[in-house]
Order: sequence, then structure tokens, then C-alpha cells
Amino acid sequence: MDTSARSVYDLLFGTASVDPDRPCLLLDDGTVVTYGDLGARAAVLTGGLRSHDVQVGDRVVVQVTKSVDAVALYLACLRAGAVYVPLNTAYTDREVDGFVTDAAAALFVDEGVLGSLGDASPDHEIVDRTGADWAAMLYTSGTTGRSKGAMLSCDNLVSNARALHDAWRFSPDDVLVHVLPVFHVHGLFVALHCAFLAGAAVRFHAGFDPDAIVEDLGRSTVMMGVPTHYHRLLDQTDLGVSDCAGMRLFTSGSAPLLAHRHEEFESRTGHRIVERYGMTETMILTSNPYDGERVPGTVGFPLPGVDLRIGLDDIVEVTSDGCFLGYWGMPHKTAEATTGDGWFVTGDVGSLDAHGRLTLAGRKSDLIISGGLNIYPKEIEDVLDAVDGVEESAVVGIPDPDFGESVVAAVVGGSGEDAMRAACDVALARFKHPRRYVAVDELPRNAMGKVQKAVLRERLSR
Repeated sequence: MDTSARSVYDLLFGTASVDPDRPCLLLDDGTVVTYGDLGARAAVLTGGLRSHDVQVGDRVVVQVTKSVDAVALYLACLRAGAVYVPLNTAYTDREVDGFVTDAAAALFVDEGVLGSLGDASPDHEIVDRTGADWAAMLYTSGTTGRSKGAMLSCDNLVSNARALHDAWRFSPDDVLVHVLPVFHVHGLFVALHCAFLAGAAVRFHAGFDPDAIVEDLGRSTVMMGVPTHYHRLLDQTDLGVSDCAGMRLFTSGSAPLLAHRHEEFESRTGHRIVERYGMTETMILTSNPYDGERVPGTVGFPLPGVDLRIGLDDIVEVTSDGCFLGYWGMPHKTAEATTGDGWFVTGDVGSLDAHGRLTLAGRKSDLIISGGLNIYPKEIEDVLDAVDGVEESAVVGIPDPDFGESVVAAVVGGSGEDAMRAACDVALARFKHPRRYVAVDELPRNAMGKVQKAVLRERLSR
């Protein structure tokens, strides 16, 4: 794809084709921000960036709460040709300092700086960029080591936005319920880009209030969430078919959705959630179909322009326009994650069925080797999650003097070990059985709902 004819800002935000009076962001307090309003705010913040001497290609590191200006700042970076680097708002000052230093940032924007940028004079100059130009950098979660800065190009952003917009049938009539943070691929690129390309409206929630979300579903058409959001809707509200009468699409990603939750959601709402799969480094790779069977526990088929294969040790490998430029300042890590013929090695264990549908078995880094035998935690988790009363489980390997690693299961809910042991007796070879079951109130998760197995492993090893 060639973006050089127009700015990436125009390609993603659609300013050339969207009526500036169309509603864009619908806020919790009833405020309506039009496409024209958001574009004007982005022009002001572009002026703010340039008043700080931010040049094309400079890194702008951002740690701000979810707001209209947070979105406008991202758009301002696209306009100015700067590299947008969002950070999780939970990071400490020490962690932030490390990211700012690593990125060699020209500017760090916190709430105070964002406020001062907003007082600048509008700057309407928009920089044209080529598809290969660097547009954003997102740091990986770093649960097993130092975070890596994944460099994303203009092509990465635009090609994935177009593929999802088409696959999920976005139109100007859509209204998206937006409950995700905007420092992550899912909330910033996947959700907002789809809406912006269509000129659709976005119900822009600062946080996740289950009752408010249910109310919004009655006047919306699409919701994108992580499994935690759907768990909370099912557990904390009386969500039913009538609440979702106008909805056409629910999607879930960033972490696996438990099969029984998938089925419970369908039985209560009449909707089958579309699960999809992606990574910071690759954007979205696969999706269950908009039309056709959506199979719980699978992540669907490759999007147009995405090629998948199963490589060594059953690891998913990919090549596509969405694949990143590499890891900032870590050419050795980029090389380690790339095959000799140029495919990105995801680190996810998976399989493709005869129709090309992808099923994931977990991260290679989560593999347990006990007594010299390979054990994939997801296989055990699937058995435990199907036991009556079990809400969810996570299986990890902890150091063992005899076997190298011992299988331990952390379980939320359930009626005791006997039922879980009986289920394992039926479904799993003896060497895969957990040696220990630990009841927990909840599993440790990051901001996107992924279980932090490194944290869990440390806790269970004490």
C-alpha cells in the first residue's frame, strides 16, 4: 500500500470525506464532539508540538488519561509526522523515565504538558508520509523481561485499519461502544481506526461501568472489549436479548475468552462474540468470520493480506503489511524473532485446521517441561474451566528438584479438588495432571486482561 499521495492522518481520520458536523466522540456527560471539533483540536495540539520543536520522526512519549485531548494528541502526532509512543497510565515515574530515555524522546507529555499544548495556536500543516515511514512505537508488556519498543509504520496502521473496517462491515451508521484504554493497540488503533475510517460515532467511556455499558448497548451497534469486560457484564448486570436489540457485532481480543463464557453470552444476548488474534508487533492477524460459524476457543481465519504458517515447535509465523519495522534499538531481538525468509515468529503455539482456521494453545514461554516432557498449560486449563463451578484457571510450572518443573493450577471458583482431579483423570495423561491446586479469588492480569503468568508463577513458587 502506498500512503505517499496523502497524509497518513487523512487516510486514518478520513477528514477529506467525513462531514465535519458528524458526531465523533459521545462523552459520558452528554457532550458531543464532532469530527470537525476533533480535527480542530488536533490542529491546536499540532501547534503545541511544533512550539516544542518536535520534528518529523521525533518520538513523543505520552502518559495521559483517556480523554478527547488524548485522542487529539495522537492525531496531532500523525499530522506532524512525529512518532507516537503511548504508555500505560499505571507505570511509575521510574518506569516512565526508563521509557523516555530508551525512546530518546524529543518530548514527554503528561497531563500538565498536555494542558499547555492545548493553549497553542492551531497549525494546519499536515506532513505527507510514505508507507514505510515510522508512525508509532508501542512497548510490549515485558512480563518476562525488558519491554521492547515495537516500531509501527504508516502502512502497518493503515493496512490493518482497512482490513478490519471491511471484515467487520463498518459503516457511517455504526455507533461503537468504546470501553478500552487508548495506550494500547486494541483501543487506539483497532477500535478508533475502524470508526474513524467509516465516519462512525464512538460512545467514549472514560472507564468501565457495567450498568452504563448496558444502557449504551441499547443505542449502539458495535462493542469491542476484552474478556474481562464480558465477564463483568455477565456477572454484574441482567444483560439480555432486549438490551442488545440494535447491536450487530461484539468482538473480543487481547486475551483468550473462555468457551463457557462465550456460550453464556450467546444464550443471554443472542449474539456470538467474534474473537480475533493479534499482537503489538503485527496488529490484528485473524478474525472469526462476520458471516459464518464463530467457533469458541478459536481465533478464526487470516485477514486479507495476512499469511500464516505453523513453524518449528508449532509456533505461529506470519507475514503481512501489518508486521512491524522491528524492535527499537534491539536489532538482535528483531533478528531472533524473524525467520531466514522474513516471517515474524509470534511465540504463540497454534494449529491450523483443514479450512485454515487458527486455534492457539498458548505462549511458547508458558510451556512447562516436567520430567523431560512438554506440557501446554492451555490444554489443562480447558479441562479445569469445564468443571462445574470453576470460573477460570491458570496453570504454570514452578521449579521442582526432581522433575525440573511441577504443574500447579490456580483456580477461581469450583467445589474442590476432587471434581478437578476426576476431570483430569478422564481427559489428560497422568504426567499433565497438576501436582497442586491453589484456590485464588482472582488471577493477576495486566491492563488488557491478559493473565500475568510470570507474576502468578512467582507467587506460587514462594
